Amino acid sequence: MDGRVPGRRGLATRARLLEQTRELLRSTSYRDLKVVDIARGAGTSPATFYQYFPDAESALLALADELVGEGRERLTRPVRDGGWGGRDAYETCGWIASSFLEFWEEHRALLAVIDLAATEGDVRFREIRLQLLTSFTDALAEQVRAQRDAGRLPADLDPTATASVLVAMLAQVSGHRYGIERHGTSGSEIQRALTRLVFSGVTGRKPPR
Repeated sequence: MDGRVPGRRGLATRARLLEQTRELLRSTSYRDLKVVDIARGAGTSPATFYQYFPDAESALLALADELVGEGRERLTRPVRDGGWGGRDAYETCGWIASSFLEFWEEHRALLAVIDLAATEGDVRFREIRLQLLTSFTDALAEQVRAQRDAGRLPADLDPTATASVLVAMLAQVSGHRYGIERHGTSGSEIQRALTRLVFSGVTGRKPPR
């Protein structure tokens, strides 16, 4: 863009271009995304596309940036708003597990691009992945710290390390859910397993039967 702030019509056009980019990701490798295809699907021209983004990859980065904001709110909300006393803690861990599974399901294609690009060493996507999960990791570490300080977890347990391991598990399982299901389990059992492991990891207690 040329630095001007787009008006309402401009914002609507930009949103259509991003939505079409998201749609194409469901059937096209991100390396095969073409500006002409994005523009055509959005009902506009490549020239208009270039008013908003210098290339297709920039549109992907814009989508990923939007995802960070949504993910921070949706993934962190259960930790922040859920109860951590008694039976409420198990319910909160179930909310955490379902939030991860649902978020990854809704944004599977874009998250796969972020993971692949980050693994290949693209620091921009690596930073986006870090930003996506940092707020959740910090919130979960606070709960682990509270449980440790209350004597429910070992005194030498590191809250950040524990939270980071649990977050890595949640993200990895959510991203490979269908591969796991091919081994004969179900989505509900995967969610139950995640719930139990997060509950034990955070509270130090055995999950309820």
